[in-house]
Amino acid sequence: MSTNAALLAQEKINSETLEILLESRKNGEVDFVLIDIREPYEYKERHIVGVDYLLPTTQLQAWAGLLTDRFGDRPIVLTCRTSNRTGQVQQILHEHLGMDNIVDHVGGIVTYHGAVESGMEGARGV
Repeated sequence: MSTNAALLAQEKINSETLEILLESRKNGEVDFVLIDIREPYEYKERHIVGVDYLLPTTQLQAWAGLLTDRFGDRPIVLTCRTSNRTGQVQQILHEHLGMDNIVDHVGGIVTYHGAVESGMEGARGV
């Protein structure tokens, strides 16, 4: 396991680590799914370049069970505004679905200094 891939084995990562992981993924060195769990209006205002899915927390019951079918054991990094929601969703997915491949982006987009963009381009659900 590469050093950067080992970062995905952690329960929590900060924004600097997420930037490193996104660059490593772009270079084919690691594989993970980045999910923004904010609401569409928040995503449209500003989101991290490289987000794979927009899955709002308000629709958690509709998409939570699909994660294992869709992504298997691939690491899933959750991001939101400040990490309040991601911590809660991580706990719910672990306790109720036994998912231990969920990584919490601590600090959320407010602490992220990497590439961001606005608009709904790239927003997709599972």
